[in-house]
Amino acid sequence: MRKKLALIVAGVLVAGGGTVASLVASSSASAASTVKVVEHAVTDTVIDIGKPGDSRGDQLTFGNKVYDATDTTVAGSDQGWCVRIAPKKGSWECVYTTFLAGGQITVETPFYDTADSVGVVTGGTGTYSGASGSLDLHCYVGTDDVARCDFTFNLN
Repeated sequence: MRKKLALIVAGVLVAGGGTVASLVASSSASAASTVKVVEHAVTDTVIDIGKPGDSRGDQLTFGNKVYDATDTTVAGSDQGWCVRIAPKKGSWECVYTTFLAGGQITVETPFYDTADSVGVVTGGTGTYSGASGSLDLHCYVGTDDVARCDFTFNLN
């Protein structure tokens, strides 16, 4: 179950979607703001590259719906990919975009099979044009047995 969650969460990590879940402070990327969405990691696909099994260089691709901060209404989607870096340490490196009603937010972040991580916001479009800042990533399995990741974008 942990490996399934890790793979799902890794895919969930990086991408995006439709409507802003939670926007605090300002809707402008030039002013500090926080946007939170919840990804449901249901489309994650691991591609076994090189040595059979979980090994360095394996890839994970995904494109999932993201929900508002209350995890009740679809707010957009995400899409991205991760590369397995260190299987024994449970680490991936991911790049993804989250698509929301006001625009897109793109990130690069480590993803750990069993721990939270912090990534970097590398840019955005629309409302998020010129965005920078950080991503707090927390993944878990919901009560419905669906893997989820909380994306908290701390925008500058």
